[in-house]
Amino acid sequence: MDYKSDVEAVDAFVKKYMLLKNEIAKVIVGQEEIVKRTLISIFSQGHVLLVGVPGLAKTLLVNTIGQVLGLTYSRIQFTPDLMPSDIIGTEILDETRRFKFIKGPVFANILLADEINRTPPKTQSALLEAMQEKAVTVAGDTYKLDAPFFVLATQNPIEQEGTYPLPEAQLDRFMFNLILDYPSFDEELDIIKRTTSGAEQPVTKVLDADEILFFQQLLRKIPVAQNVMEYAVNLVAKTRPHTSTGHEWADQYLNWGAGPRASQYLIIGAKTHAAINGKYSPDIEDVKAVALPVMRHRIVRNYKAEAERIEVDDIINTLI
Repeated sequence: MDYKSDVEAVDAFVKKYMLLKNEIAKVIVGQEEIVKRTLISIFSQGHVLLVGVPGLAKTLLVNTIGQVLGLTYSRIQFTPDLMPSDIIGTEILDETRRFKFIKGPVFANILLADEINRTPPKTQSALLEAMQEKAVTVAGDTYKLDAPFFVLATQNPIEQEGTYPLPEAQLDRFMFNLILDYPSFDEELDIIKRTTSGAEQPVTKVLDADEILFFQQLLRKIPVAQNVMEYAVNLVAKTRPHTSTGHEWADQYLNWGAGPRASQYLIIGAKTHAAINGKYSPDIEDVKAVALPVMRHRIVRNYKAEAERIEVDDIINTLI
């Protein structure tokens, strides 16, 4: 990319971000915070877990983002009988009696893992290597995935029929856990008008893969003050029960707290959050802005918290 300085590049990033937001708004009504955080995660090289009941346009959101980012897009519908080979691909014997690898849907820039918790943990874990190493291994051979690569997974609430809880190791791979809520009355009215009239809103591609990779590297170079780093690490350390740094609420209401990956995502998320707001370095407010989605799936409540109806978000807000 042809920019004279990193400052000029960050300014260009802000303009591109605003264009992205406006294009997505042509299709997605409301959900501004969800769209913003999904884009923050993508530019931070993270993955997103979207949690919400069926019918809240989770799949539409992912599809629209794929179009405006000009990226290849795959969708896997997770079901109880889905096998790991249905995700990563499989080896077959070709005409010459040699094994040939047929790539699975994971070989795309954006992978929508739809209703990820409707499949058993064995199949869920097939995504682990892809999410962390950006590669898959089949029969001893490693295949690199195309960059950029993001997993945007949707999850139905755990209480619903036929769901399996995601393993903690899988949850930790997601940068953000975003909770979708029902639209407001006016938003729902707007949705009905748009979707029952037959008029389709085409979206325009705003970025391509090379630009996304450039901005991802640019955002990682943003400097962070020592006190902001210390705040992030201290916030995560407070979630660890029965340690010297743990908060009294952690001792009282948590089985275990967040690991170092939470601190990493707090900082990279704060950098991107600062950049989209036109700042060249994040402050403590930027860390706070991304703290809930970064930490809510990394801490585990105990029975006392559940009995007293103290939610994970209440605990994090208290620590903040």
